[in-house]
Amino acid sequence: MTSDNNPVPDQENKRLALLKQYVGKTMDQSPSPVGRWLRGQLLNVTESHMEVAYTVREDMTNPMGTLHGGIAATILDDVMGTMVYAMGREFAYTSVNLNCDFLHAARVGDSIIASSKVVRAGKNIIHVEGTIHDVHGKIIAKCASNLIQTSLKIPF
Repeated sequence: MTSDNNPVPDQENKRLALLKQYVGKTMDQSPSPVGRWLRGQLLNVTESHMEVAYTVREDMTNPMGTLHGGIAATILDDVMGTMVYAMGREFAYTSVNLNCDFLHAARVGDSIIASSKVVRAGKNIIHVEGTIHDVHGKIIAKCASNLIQTSLKIPF
């Protein structure tokens, strides 16, 4: 390990390699149980960016039939957390905060894409941003989050 807790550059990142096997597939084998429930399709993943497509289901909506804000936040938190997992760090990270803005509605049957990117990766805190947009590019929700290193070593 280097001093900033990143893997040695020539060391294989097994978690990223594992996730890349699911590009183009439904994430029913996600390391995240909530990710499996969300049933997104992985479009792209790197150590600093991730994109997942979802179809809004009825069980993701509020009484008005639009994507529930809590589910939008869950999608963003899960995509950002999975991307941080893909960075290959020795210890697990957990969200310290999640600041979301809900800008437009998505309805049952709509296709949406959630994306995340690393803004800054420090030794103990990683700052990430995420967006959900529809197939026309309209932003449904956006957020920013800080994830902090825990004392839990990731076995893989």
